Amino acid sequence: MNNTEPEQTDAAQPESPRTIDIVNKGLAKRYGREKRFKMYGFFAVAISLSFLALLFLTIFSNGYSAFYQTYVKLEVFFDPADIDVDDPANSNFPGLVKKTLRSEFPDVKKRKEKKKLYSLVSSGAAFQLQRMIEQQPELVGSTMTIEVPADDDVDMFMKGNISRDVPENERRISDRQLDWIDKWLKEGRIAKRFNTTFFTSGDSREPELAGILGALTGSIFTLALTLLLSFPVGVAAAMYLEEFAPRNRWIDLVEVNINNLAAVPSIVFGLLGLAVFINFFHLPRSAPLVGGLVLTLMTLPVIIIASRASLQSVPPSIREAALGVGASKVQTVLHHVLPLALPGMLTGTIIGIARALGETAPLLMIGMVAFIVDIPKGFTDPATALPVQIFLWADSPERGFVERTSAAIIVLLVLLVVINSLAVILRNRFERRW
Repeated sequence: MNNTEPEQTDAAQPESPRTIDIVNKGLAKRYGREKRFKMYGFFAVAISLSFLALLFLTIFSNGYSAFYQTYVKLEVFFDPADIDVDDPANSNFPGLVKKTLRSEFPDVKKRKEKKKLYSLVSSGAAFQLQRMIEQQPELVGSTMTIEVPADDDVDMFMKGNISRDVPENERRISDRQLDWIDKWLKEGRIAKRFNTTFFTSGDSREPELAGILGALTGSIFTLALTLLLSFPVGVAAAMYLEEFAPRNRWIDLVEVNINNLAAVPSIVFGLLGLAVFINFFHLPRSAPLVGGLVLTLMTLPVIIIASRASLQSVPPSIREAALGVGASKVQTVLHHVLPLALPGMLTGTIIGIARALGETAPLLMIGMVAFIVDIPKGFTDPATALPVQIFLWADSPERGFVERTSAAIIVLLVLLVVINSLAVILRNRFERRW
């Protein structure tokens, strides 16, 4: 009896798990968590790309139609009774357009119907005829077939944004006007063409006459001045801080402030420009000169930080070798370190300029939000910028300005992609890995 009891006790004890089984169980859990983490990351990227694609699709679907415009062919008789060849500005070109429209539809007699008929053609038709006479005075007394821009409501109807199936009181075009448009369509007198006006004109109160050339020119002047000032100053400051400045608390304070300035909201720089450049130095408002100075202050911290990072990436052996063969500190930096760090500096500068291209808030503070029709000719002329022009058009209720807002955004995105692509190309072309 005593010999069998220990054997029964040993058999009743459970077998302890093996170490390999514990390890495999733990590995399975960790692999499962890793798989779920990758899946979460994949879904996060997919959702982000989906929203980005939705944004681009919305902008393109609303803006692509602005790249073509509706034009009407009119048989215009340049009546000498309405035109003063010596002073075309005092001629009655609006009356000439109205007379042409009445000859197209002689059955229109009532004043209200005449007003509807005249509204089918843009007010820019009169200015178009004036420019033709100013350039070719010999046209007076002759008849020509001229394509003039249609009104924005007609343009929206031709693009399918106004439906004829809804009741007349719910659309901006009356049934009578639709009959006139149908007559032009049957005769081939109305059609859509590429909208060159969008790229060759400044801003306008009429959507069919509004263009981005003034805003684009203002942006070019502003960014040119920004690049001219920020790049040499930023590179020089980075070279001094990285290569020549002593290590003390004052330099540390400067470096901390530069890093903090890179994170300051852009509207603060606009307030600074308003207080210093306009109120103190009395520089002209709404001018690329002030815009360039403000954007220079905004991009300087970015350029300095990127330039210092590029200088730090140059191996110390380059400096030691140059100093070892007798070069001075200045010669070492200018002849050896700077050429090797320049590609990274250029990349940081281009990225900073691309950021400045899309800025709106600081330009609003210095008055570049004004309605500017003329194309700026210099740095002190009144101007606006492309992002500000988008802001102005987005606040307009007309459907024609809605599509021009999206079209201007498309142009701005294309410019940003080109500038950032240039930064990538320069980095890949000139970057050296150590």
